[in-house]
Amino acid sequence: MKKCIIIGGGAAGMYAAVFAAAGGLDVSLWEKNEKLGKKLFITGKGRCNLTNNCETEALFQNVMTNSKFLYSAFYQHNSQDVMKFFESEGLWLKTERGNRVFPESDKSSDVIRTLERKLKQSGVKVDLNRKAEKLIVEDGICTGVVDSKGNVEKADFVIMASGGCSYPSTGASEDGYRMAETVGHSIVAPRPSLVPMETVEDWCRELMGLSLRNVSVVLKKGKKKLYEDFGEMLFTHFGVSGPLILSGSAHCGKLKDFQDVVLTIDLKPALSAEQLDDRILRIFDGNKNKQFRNTLGGLLPNKLIPVIVRLSEIDPYKQVNLISREERLRLGYLLKHLDIHIRGFRGFNEAIITGGGIKVKEVNPKTMESKILKNLYFAGEILDVDALTGGFNLQIAWSTAWLAAKNILEVMEDEL
Repeated sequence: MKKCIIIGGGAAGMYAAVFAAAGGLDVSLWEKNEKLGKKLFITGKGRCNLTNNCETEALFQNVMTNSKFLYSAFYQHNSQDVMKFFESEGLWLKTERGNRVFPESDKSSDVIRTLERKLKQSGVKVDLNRKAEKLIVEDGICTGVVDSKGNVEKADFVIMASGGCSYPSTGASEDGYRMAETVGHSIVAPRPSLVPMETVEDWCRELMGLSLRNVSVVLKKGKKKLYEDFGEMLFTHFGVSGPLILSGSAHCGKLKDFQDVVLTIDLKPALSAEQLDDRILRIFDGNKNKQFRNTLGGLLPNKLIPVIVRLSEIDPYKQVNLISREERLRLGYLLKHLDIHIRGFRGFNEAIITGGGIKVKEVNPKTMESKILKNLYFAGEILDVDALTGGFNLQIAWSTAWLAAKNILEVMEDEL
C-alpha cells in the first residue's frame, strides 16, 4: 500500500487525510500540537464559518490573491460539495446572512469532531505532538519527512498543509515555509491579512467598544482609492476593527508604506448632504435654546457625540439658534467625511489569516503538486492565496486539500 504523510492537522490537513485514506492510501497525519484543529476551533468566534453557500463564480470574486490559481480546485470541489460532505457525515448546517455557512449547533468543536470521526473510520494514523523538521529529497523526488526528534519516515507522497503565521497561540509558525524554501521553493513574504488597523488619532481610543452599523467607508492612499464598502465596524483601544476594516486590510495588504493612508467614514450614507442638512436644521429648530453638545442624541450614538462636537470646532456650550450656517454645514460635512489616518496593521496575533506563502507559480494548479519536487503537494493557508471573510478562506483549504488527495489517488491508480 502506498504511503502518504500529511504535515499539519488543521482544516486542510484533516480534509486531505480523509479523502486520501478513503481512496486506499496508508495515511499518517502529523500535528505538532496536542490536538487537531486548534485554529479551526476559534474560527468564526468559535462558531466556525466553514464555507459560503454561493455560486462557484462568487468564490473567485472573494479571493484577493491569485484567484485564477484556484480555478481547478473550486470547480472540482466547490462549497456545495463541502456542505454535502459534512451533512453526509451527520453535521447539520445552516446558512446565515451573506451566505455564511455554520454548523446548526454553532459549535466549531462539532466540525472538528466530525472530521476526527471520519479520520478514525478511514484508518488514518494521527501522530499528535509530532513536528515535521525537514523533507527528504532523492533525485528530485520527495520521499519522506524527518521529525524534530530526528526520526525518518519514508513516504510515496507528502502533502504540506502546515498553515500560515496567524494566531501563533494555536501553534502557527513559519516552519512550513522554511521547509519548502530549503528544498527550493520561493516564499512570498508572509503578512497579516483580515486584520485590525492602528490609527494615528487618539480619539479612537475614547470610542473603544463602539460598533457602528450601516456606515460606508472609503480607504485611500493619497488620491488612489484602495477599498470602499458598506457595513459594520468597531472602535478599539488601538484603532479600528470589525468586518469592514478586516476586509479593507485584505484589499491593501501589500502596502509597505502607510503614509497618507486615510479611512473616511460616512456616518449617514442613506442621506445626501442636502438631506442631512435638512435633518440637522430640524433638530436645531426643535432644540433652539439647548446647548450644541446636548442636541445630537437623535443623530449619533452617545459615545460618539463628544468626539464629533470636538472635531466640528463648534463651541459645545453655544445655543443651537446661534450656530451659523457655515458651522452647520461643517458639521454635516464631518458626519459624511469622518477621516481617520491609518498608522498600519496589527500583527499576526490578531490576523484571521496569513497573506503570502508558497509562490503559486511553483505549484501545479490542476493538481496542487510542486513543480520543483515530484510527489510533494500543498494545501490550504501555506499557499499564497487569501480571501475575504465569509467562509472563503476555509473553502480554499477544503478545495485545495481535496484536489491534492484526488491527484495522488489518480497517480497511484496510473502506477498500478
